[in-house]
Amino acid sequence: MTAPEETIVPVDTESQRRLHESGLDYRIADMTVDADAEGFLRADARGFLDEDPTEAVVAQMRETMRERRNIGVYDESAGSWPIATVNSWVTPLTVPGGEIPMWAISSVTVSGTHRRRGIARALLEGELRAAASTGVPVAGLTVSEATIYSRYGFGSAVPVARVTIDTRRAGWTAEPTLGRVVYSDKQTLADDLETLHERSRTSRAGQVAGWRGRWQRMAGLAEGDKEAAEVRGIRYLDADGVVQGAMAYRLAEIPGAFRAELRIRTMQAATDEALRALWQFTVQHDLVDRAVVDLRPVDDPLPWLVADQRAVTTEVHDHGWLRVLDVPAALQARTYRASVDAVLRVEDVLGFADGVWRITVDAEGRTTVTATDADPQVTLGIVELSAAYAGGEPLSRLAAAGRVHGEDTAIAALSHAFSTDPAPVLGIWY
Repeated sequence: MTAPEETIVPVDTESQRRLHESGLDYRIADMTVDADAEGFLRADARGFLDEDPTEAVVAQMRETMRERRNIGVYDESAGSWPIATVNSWVTPLTVPGGEIPMWAISSVTVSGTHRRRGIARALLEGELRAAASTGVPVAGLTVSEATIYSRYGFGSAVPVARVTIDTRRAGWTAEPTLGRVVYSDKQTLADDLETLHERSRTSRAGQVAGWRGRWQRMAGLAEGDKEAAEVRGIRYLDADGVVQGAMAYRLAEIPGAFRAELRIRTMQAATDEALRALWQFTVQHDLVDRAVVDLRPVDDPLPWLVADQRAVTTEVHDHGWLRVLDVPAALQARTYRASVDAVLRVEDVLGFADGVWRITVDAEGRTTVTATDADPQVTLGIVELSAAYAGGEPLSRLAAAGRVHGEDTAIAALSHAFSTDPAPVLGIWY
């Protein structure tokens, strides 16, 4: 979670000025003030088409929001609730070879009564300026609408897979695991999910730290969750009795069949053995014809664990979006698959990352990134650099799409250097 001082970064003065000129008040919503907290959370629910939260939901959500920088845009003529919201916090982002601070952005809403007045632009650009002003080199978000955020320099950087399994035909061929799967109560489940995520999140690029409210919701402990009573949980104990995996799921009846669909809310595994055990439980569950889970890595080993790979349907989609703000800091924070020496022209209309940069990775893996006057070998926009940053989107693919230009050999070398194995993943919505 964010450090306390990161929740009190003042609002961006440029966005404040723009919105003030439109008669709007752009300010931090103080979660210690009842009216601010309730108004922000009810406006956020309205923006995402959720039901109006109960007092119990507001009280529970308020605990999470206390750790974030919550901003509302207020129109006195429209009542006491904000007509637009955004919040942010600083979290570690796993990158190849390490971690980097990331400005996480969430709760971006604009009321349907105030569309097309530049409010979303003020919110997003204000967040990017706030992040840059505090020295955070990368921003990130997950999105409900995929066509909005590239205009602010975000690139689709961490694709994930939605997996559907026809358990009637899949079969199971993997070797047996040495531990055992047991059911767990919801509080134990929440604790396990939190602990395992933190233990395993550095194993793949793209992951971010979770928060307590997230795991309570996955475990069926969140106020207002209509599916809470249906949530079940299991944990995997290895041969030494150590918890290495956990899964939250529910069962939905398939009409007219006396069979069910197993819908996995989240899977957390600290070892390959634990992951195999969770998948075996899923594939071999009695009275289940189908299983579904989202936010899995695109290289999940499941197809190689079953007898019939055609029983596994994988739909890859965008999920984690990143935005590089400080090119030297971001590129020097990660490791690379091969040595490289190239000059990049990065085009950024908002100015944060604009410039010509030389990236050098030597044979020992030492990386330097400096501004240069040299002629660029590769030219790309900030969206493309951000998309490739975590290793989940090959630069060569972007070049084939006409999004990256330059010398073929330089593009190929950079694409190889940026790639990572295993594939990045982001198992959280935020």
